[in-house]
Amino acid sequence: MNVAQKPPTTVPPQRIWPKPEPTPVVEHFEYDNRIVRNFAIATIIWGVVGMLVGVLVASQLFAPSANLGNQYTTFGRIRPLHTNAVIFAFVGNAIFMGVYYSLQRLCKARMFSDLLSKIHFWGWQAVIVAAAITLPLGLTTSHEYAELEWPIDIAITLIWVVFGINMFGTIIKRRERHLYVAIWFYIATFVTVAVLHIVNSYQMPVSLFKSYYVYAGVQDALVQWWYGHNAVAFFLTTPFLGLMYYFLPKMANRPVYSYRLSILHFWALIFIYIWAGPHHLLYSSLPDWAQSLGVVFSIMLIAPSWGGMINGLLTLRGAWDKVREDTILKFMVVGVTAYGMATFEGPLLSLKNVNAIGHFTDWVVAHVHVGALGWNGFLTFAVLYWLIPRLYRTPLYSQKLLKTHFWLGTLGILFYAIPMYISGFTQGMMWKEFTPEGVLKYPNFLETTIQLLPMHQMRAIGGAFYLLGAILMGYNLFKTMAAGKLVANEAAEAPALTKTYAPTGHDTYWHRWFERKPVPLLLGSLVVILIGSLVELMPTFMVESNVPTIAAVQPYTPLEVEGRDLYIREGCVGCHSQMVRPFRSETERYGDYSKAGEFVYDHPFLWGSKRTGPDLHREGGKYPDSWHYHHMRDPESMSPGSIMPPYPWLLEQKLDVSTTTAKLKALEKVGVPYDEAAISSANEDLQKQAREVSERLAKDGIKVSPDREIVALIAYLQRLGTDIKKMETANK
Repeated sequence: MNVAQKPPTTVPPQRIWPKPEPTPVVEHFEYDNRIVRNFAIATIIWGVVGMLVGVLVASQLFAPSANLGNQYTTFGRIRPLHTNAVIFAFVGNAIFMGVYYSLQRLCKARMFSDLLSKIHFWGWQAVIVAAAITLPLGLTTSHEYAELEWPIDIAITLIWVVFGINMFGTIIKRRERHLYVAIWFYIATFVTVAVLHIVNSYQMPVSLFKSYYVYAGVQDALVQWWYGHNAVAFFLTTPFLGLMYYFLPKMANRPVYSYRLSILHFWALIFIYIWAGPHHLLYSSLPDWAQSLGVVFSIMLIAPSWGGMINGLLTLRGAWDKVREDTILKFMVVGVTAYGMATFEGPLLSLKNVNAIGHFTDWVVAHVHVGALGWNGFLTFAVLYWLIPRLYRTPLYSQKLLKTHFWLGTLGILFYAIPMYISGFTQGMMWKEFTPEGVLKYPNFLETTIQLLPMHQMRAIGGAFYLLGAILMGYNLFKTMAAGKLVANEAAEAPALTKTYAPTGHDTYWHRWFERKPVPLLLGSLVVILIGSLVELMPTFMVESNVPTIAAVQPYTPLEVEGRDLYIREGCVGCHSQMVRPFRSETERYGDYSKAGEFVYDHPFLWGSKRTGPDLHREGGKYPDSWHYHHMRDPESMSPGSIMPPYPWLLEQKLDVSTTTAKLKALEKVGVPYDEAAISSANEDLQKQAREVSERLAKDGIKVSPDREIVALIAYLQRLGTDIKKMETANK
């Protein structure tokens, strides 16, 4: 190059600066703490009520006098009152308390509608009161955790919709673009509980207080335990995981251990959980392929469940000194640990060789209560103790009472669970034990029952400890409220949410898109839970060979229909199963194993989940009518040592036949083959069969009018299993 020649001058490109964004406008608003306070008070009150009934129920299993001698307080009637009070009243109110508090702060917005909040609160309390009235009256559908009759089911649906509108309205008007992990679990809870409740509550009404499930037998069992298992998953677990992800970091003043683990935890959990329901029906008449799916997905469930537990516990890394000093954090640690224990034990019980021993025993009771008392109870207590002083801007009334509650609750769990584990193992082994000569070592079911009485007494003591702790908590928190003043409308401020936003380190991650869009997150959750639901449910309904019919099995007579409804009213399914499993120990004790085709006219199914008493599926013809009469009048007269309460009202009360024809019409609509002649002559046929039963009793010296309830119940019990016996006799 010629040095004299200058290189051409290059003009640097002009830098184009982005247009500066306007300074976001800071908006002032108020959080609604009154609704949080209301749900908190309801949680405390209903918790004490539910636990008090639980102690009574536990006492009835070793002291029949605890049934209090009347028909409204027997074990069969108040056990569902206890489960509903704990699940929907105590835990349900706790969920709403935590969601209403955390959602407002995560969205930086007041709840969408104060009116909807009030409707939700009072509507939910009305549902609880309706349950508390109807269940002791014997108005029940018999489905576990879904015993409430159809008008209350409709009310639950409407209140759940109100909750959903209020929640999504708040999310939509939020001032925080990112949806925190707790909100993912709230959304999945809302949509899945809605699906579960609607499908499982599909009933044919007979009257205002009576209905029959549209599904029958095997199909009804599958739907119920698809619902039952996932009610535990999506009402007792996913919302509490949301509360854990919000309150545990707040209490510890630490960030969640792993953002990516929370994503994996969420999607894997809601996808896998929905498949696991059939593990409640192993060795039953459910098709083997459905049972196997339940087992496989139950084992897979360990991974996401423990991923959540690890994420929670490791959030406390570096804060263990604080845990040693802070009793509220101790509640959280025990609660999250109980979640880990329960979610390991569930898959363990789904293994067929373990289930063969544990099913129908107290082991399952222990398993359920580790989750309920530890996970749900302790997490709820921690949130209450953390929230109330903040809502009232005052210190907790007594740290001493707080610590006393923690140790009472912990001892209560141990005194409850350990005896029930021992009881469960004892039951399972005694039922299966044979002598060297090859006969049952304990052929009398009562031998096992009597052996377990000390464990049941210990269980009641544990429940009393736990109840006492809850009462102390109520006193401590109400004194705290009295010392302070509720900040009903808590002032807050946040920038308005704009369409443009500053990128963050996580924005390149694919999941960030979901975390900004509530509707796709809702739809994604719905799709994920529907996959397993449809794969399991649809073939059982659409493939006829899954539930083969048996020609010898005929519909119940009108009197037997009424007797079956009395069996349901008295809650007999809570103690007696109607499912003989294909084990030698069971066929030796009860008779031939149960077949799917035997249940095609059972609306609802009555397979049961616990054997406090023996299985009854082959009860028909085993004893004379007089035995059943005396057994219901005074159980110990026929079974010395029995813990079953007497049912004298069945001998005295007149059978209500005013709806018998309507019942047969409803059953005909759901598939039971009653023809017009059978329906029109229902009452005449009922009276004829009732006279036959009354005459047989008279031959044994028992004078009872044909129109008494005991006659219908005897007719039903004597029908159980006889269709198959007739077929076997004919084949011989």
